[in-house]
Amino acid sequence: MSSSRLGLRLAVCLLNISEARRKHIVENIAKAALLGKNGKKHPEVSVLNIFSDQDYNRSVITIAASIDELNNSVLAACLEAFQSIDMEVQEGIHPCLGAVDLIPIYPLTDVGVEECGAVARSLAENLVLHVPGSSVFLFGEADLPEKRTLVQRRKQLGWFTRRDFSALEPDLGAAPARRCGLTGIGASPYVMNCNVTIDSQDLALGKEIASAIRGSSANGLKGVQAMAFPHKGNIEIACNVESFEDQEVTETSEDSRYMAYSVLGDHFSYVSPHYIEAQVKKLASDRGIGTIGRALIGFTPQECKNCAEYAIKESIGEFWKIRGGVFM
Repeated sequence: MSSSRLGLRLAVCLLNISEARRKHIVENIAKAALLGKNGKKHPEVSVLNIFSDQDYNRSVITIAASIDELNNSVLAACLEAFQSIDMEVQEGIHPCLGAVDLIPIYPLTDVGVEECGAVARSLAENLVLHVPGSSVFLFGEADLPEKRTLVQRRKQLGWFTRRDFSALEPDLGAAPARRCGLTGIGASPYVMNCNVTIDSQDLALGKEIASAIRGSSANGLKGVQAMAFPHKGNIEIACNVESFEDQEVTETSEDSRYMAYSVLGDHFSYVSPHYIEAQVKKLASDRGIGTIGRALIGFTPQECKNCAEYAIKESIGEFWKIRGGVFM
C-alpha cells in the first residue's frame, strides 16, 4: 500500500465489541467515533464497516482515521460501548473477556507499526483514566518490551476458555470489574478476519479442520489462527489472518496463495481468502462434507486502505451505510 494521494497518514482500528443483538446500540457506538469534542463530525475519521453476528453476539466496527485523530475517535466509541454493554449479562458463542473486547490498531498509509503501538499505549492509558472499572492487557507493538502476540496474551489470560474475572491481572487499570471485563489493546501489521462455513453440525470435525489449517500446525497456513464454532445450524471455521514480513513481494491476484502489499517501505504478505476457502473445502471434502460459503469480516488490507482514502477524501463519516453493513 503506497503513499496516500491525500497526504494523510492513515491507520485503522477494528474495534471488537461484545454486542450484536441490539443494532441501535452498535450503531450508536459507531457514530460516537465520528464526533469530536465539540460534537461535530470530524472530517478525518470514517467508520468503514460494521459486521455484527447475533450468534456470536459480537460486532467488529472498522474505524479509519488520520493517525493523529485515531486515539480520540476510538476512545469516544469505547466510552459509548462501556455505557451500553454489561458483561454480567452478556451471552454469546464467541469467547470474550470485555465489553470492549479487543482494540487492534493497524497501519494503512505512511505510518509504521511502531507508531501504531505508541497510539495503542496512549489509548490504553486514556481508557483506564476515563472509564472507572476498565482494565487493559497489551499485545503486539503496544506490549513493550516483550511484544507478545495476541494469541500468547489470550492463552495466558484464559480468553479461549472464558471468563473468571477475579483471577485476571491487567497490565493497566485495577482488577477487572464484572460489568466492564478486560480489554485487549495493541498494534501489529494488518490482521484480516475470514470465516468459512462447513455443511456439518459436528464441532469435533470442525475443530480438526481448524487445527489443520492453523499456522502452528505441520502443513498449516502461515499466519493463520483458526477456531471452530457452532453457527446458524452449521460449523464455522473462524480465521484470523496475520500479515507477515516478506521481502520478496510480487504481484498477486485473488487466486494466488499469498497476497502482497507494502506500508512505509515495509513489505508484507498474507494468505488470500480464496486460498483459505479452498483449503477448508478440501479438508471438508476429505471428510465427506461440503462447504457453504465464505465471509470476509470487513476488508483485505488493500481494500481497507482504498476505502479509507476515498471515505476521508469525500468526508463520508458513515461509509458503512454506503457500503452496506453486515448484520447477521
